[in-house]
Amino acid sequence: MSNVIKFYDIPCQIAGRGWSPNTWKTRYTLNYKGLAFETVWVEYPDIEETCKKIGVPPTGKKLDGSDLYTVPFIDDPSTGAKIADSLLIAKYLDVTYPDTPTIIPPGTSALQAAFSDAFMSKMTPLWQFALPKSTYVLNPRSEEYTRRTRLPLFGMTMEEMYPKGEKKVAEWQRLKAAFGDIDRWLGKEGVFVMGDTLSFSDFVIAAFILWCRFLFGTNSDEWRDISSWNDRRWEQLLQSLKQYEGQ
Repeated sequence: MSNVIKFYDIPCQIAGRGWSPNTWKTRYTLNYKGLAFETVWVEYPDIEETCKKIGVPPTGKKLDGSDLYTVPFIDDPSTGAKIADSLLIAKYLDVTYPDTPTIIPPGTSALQAAFSDAFMSKMTPLWQFALPKSTYVLNPRSEEYTRRTRLPLFGMTMEEMYPKGEKKVAEWQRLKAAFGDIDRWLGKEGVFVMGDTLSFSDFVIAAFILWCRFLFGTNSDEWRDISSWNDRRWEQLLQSLKQYEGQ
């Protein structure tokens, strides 16, 4: 049996390409640590069945109280560990493979988690733009599942969610302001959240910037705008991590 880590991700219509910001946090982590892994593609409606089959624990609860299973998750044959949630995966890999580069510096575990939560709280304006566009790039089975399950949650279709006209302009400005707040958190002490020290928090930011670039496209007005924000800070972050984007 191969000891290569199995990394479970959601495919899209571009062959061999991951698209989810949640899974990109783990893809960055695996590549940064130089660990051998293989991607196992799993469609949205198959996530729960797959997790139960191989023994991956749930990451939360659904609105009806049943267990919620999400990507990313990994299956490490060398230890038998099955881990879900990108931050928990990063912690596991740091402990299990101490001879690889550390992604959560000692003593910063709580700070990494707090930053991730704070960053996510700022991304509220992005969802209405990104979720509909994500639906469009999914394979048919995952697209149908997403549309069917998200409609009751949001009370609107993906097309109705995407802002238009004056609302689009206003919501886009809210998103720009959110990134401005994050820029002020970070200051000018270095490229990364911890100055010159790369950490999991940088993968959190980069995963969402990469998501925007992928969904809007490099030639879009939206991406040209985002990449210009905050003295091109976010584009420069992606460039600094480009070597860890490998599949």
